[in-house]
Amino acid sequence: MPTLLSIIESPTFPNFGRFFQKLGIEETQIPSMRKALSLLKKQQPDFIVCEFSYGYGNNYAGVNICNLDVMLHTLEKYSPDTRVIVMVDKSEREYVDKLIELFPLHAVITYPVKASEMKQALNT
Repeated sequence: MPTLLSIIESPTFPNFGRFFQKLGIEETQIPSMRKALSLLKKQQPDFIVCEFSYGYGNNYAGVNICNLDVMLHTLEKYSPDTRVIVMVDKSEREYVDKLIELFPLHAVITYPVKASEMKQALNT
């Protein structure tokens, strides 16, 4: 059974729990990036679904592009075969390309995320 880690850091994160069950995917939901990083050192999911948040001059500026940099670095070491599906607001979509220059992303889906788009990302 494929495994999937949902990193739910905001209330806008769509609930695909039942959808994943119908597809035969075992989902684990984590409420913070810190907890996700800890889990990734112990478990290697087939997929990660997460939201992109660009660092507009905050603590992400300079070294990091967004909220996902540290997690993607961690994946390189602990779970290099995990496929990352990133959901992003239309207003921040252009910044995802900066992240793609540094890390491979399996799929990028712009909000609002449709079940058909998620299914396509999981099947490719």
